Amino acid sequence: MKIKTVTLHNWRSIKHLTIHFQDLMIFIGQNNHGKSNILYGLIFFFGQVPLEALDFNESSNELFVEITFENLDEFDRTTFRKYVTASNTMCVRKSAIKGTGFEYHGHVEAPNEDWLREENIGNYTRRDIAEALPLARYLPETGRITKEAFMMAQEKYIEEHKNELNFTYQLELGPFLGAKNVAKGIFGDVYFVPSVKNASEDFSTRGNTVFSGLYSRIMSKISDANPEFQEAKKTIMVLMRMLNKADEEGNPNTQRPPELTAFEESLQQELDNWNSTIDVEVIPPNIDDILRVGTSVWVNDGIRTDISRKGQGLQRALIFALVRTLAKTLRGEGQVQADSDQVEYKDQRSSARQASRSTYFVIEEPELYLHPQAQRELYDSLVELSKSENQIIVCTHSSSFLNLEDYKSICIIRKNSLEEGTTAFQCTEELLDEVDDKTYFNLTHWINPARSELFFARKVILVEGPTDKTIIPYLAHEIGVFRHDYSVIECGSKSSMPSYLHLLNRFSIRYVVVYDQDHQTYKNANAIASADKDTARILSLIDGSLGSSIILINDIEEEIGIAEPSDKSKPFLTLSHVKGTDFNLTQQLEQKLRLMYQ
Repeated sequence: MKIKTVTLHNWRSIKHLTIHFQDLMIFIGQNNHGKSNILYGLIFFFGQVPLEALDFNESSNELFVEITFENLDEFDRTTFRKYVTASNTMCVRKSAIKGTGFEYHGHVEAPNEDWLREENIGNYTRRDIAEALPLARYLPETGRITKEAFMMAQEKYIEEHKNELNFTYQLELGPFLGAKNVAKGIFGDVYFVPSVKNASEDFSTRGNTVFSGLYSRIMSKISDANPEFQEAKKTIMVLMRMLNKADEEGNPNTQRPPELTAFEESLQQELDNWNSTIDVEVIPPNIDDILRVGTSVWVNDGIRTDISRKGQGLQRALIFALVRTLAKTLRGEGQVQADSDQVEYKDQRSSARQASRSTYFVIEEPELYLHPQAQRELYDSLVELSKSENQIIVCTHSSSFLNLEDYKSICIIRKNSLEEGTTAFQCTEELLDEVDDKTYFNLTHWINPARSELFFARKVILVEGPTDKTIIPYLAHEIGVFRHDYSVIECGSKSSMPSYLHLLNRFSIRYVVVYDQDHQTYKNANAIASADKDTARILSLIDGSLGSSIILINDIEEEIGIAEPSDKSKPFLTLSHVKGTDFNLTQQLEQKLRLMYQ
């Protein structure tokens, strides 16, 4: 199963927020706006981090993280059958009240009839009342009607009459799965890679590390398939059992070493006055665990050392190599398991509850310590991982992890004020449904890492070409209004600007469109009419709540006083002109620059 939506309420900087998830999720935004808070809300739900007082938003005393899962497989539908909807989804909430800990509750489709609601069972367990209900034939014929028996009758009746009943989807009153504590891992395996982490932690065989998960699977395969390994395990078990007083049947162990018996008797003599006895019992360990504890990983890059002594870049690369290797292993195991499950599903329905086989990789700032090429390679790897059974959740400050073809994966996180808290902006519908295929192709391929920075900008200044992109920031510096958190994005041409406006409007990114009037004296009537048509198109698409426009008369060259611009090396020649000692910035252009950067 995979995450469909996540709702966070009163969690850290978040008042209330619902996010729609894809197989690959990329959270972006400026520093201290709440990206990491979303990631930690997720791993709090999965039981990877403890609850702390500072996790509660401001003065609130209660919080919750609620996840709706979709694409449940047969095992999931069996384990969580009480909570699975007709659309094959499940919604679970982890809530907490300050000072009292946390608890899980699931959403259930509750019948509208009182006698079919679990919380009302106590009102109907008297036999005379119960036998008057439509579910009477599902009750035991004699004896006291227990709550468990009545609940089973409810379940059978609902199952057989589901199409005739009306349901209300609501949060259950009792605990999730009927247990006070939900076992860690019941929703699947979660592997969290925080932004600052020593690789030696992830290569440890202890705890829920990536290496531990991978190495455990390897040892299990060896244990199941290797005869010598199996024989060695039996030998160790026999040796361990020889150390106890009694054998497995409870009879005196005649093979026990006398030295251990003498040790016990010596201790016993010292405790005679306490009326206590000593019994040294040796519990056979899990042999796989013994081999894990004694395992360490060394790296030889010319010098053989442990991982912690290598550079941060290599450490980070090794962590992601582990992630990719584990994902491949899980994918291979999943295919083998899927082939055998077709025969075993019916048997599993009556077996003990099983944890979901889902896997979630939660990665904070994967770009750290990686050069740009390595970042792009890692992004491609994460995309591939997300196409299998894994779900990849990333927060990043790098434009190398953005691809417009995966625009539904992009979630911009903002915190405009403390009162509003953290907010999220996504585009879950069609991005460019009003443009043709060629325009969409051009836009997706023009949004490269340099232009992708528009997703991170506090405000975007759209310009037509390279000359505008060169001159506008330079002059803004000169008059002291330049801002690094405002990005100047070159669209390539005036006719391409509408596509960028579609993009900015969909993601609620603030902008100003700077375009040429294009009424130069050397242009004919058709060229001017074409320019006016482009202008009208731009103006029709501007969302007044997000953006505005500034017109250059007739282009940037004319604005700075170049009467006959050259078609060659325009950015260089134009910049040389404004750097000249005789250049004077007009009041009109200065006002336009101030409007761009206000």
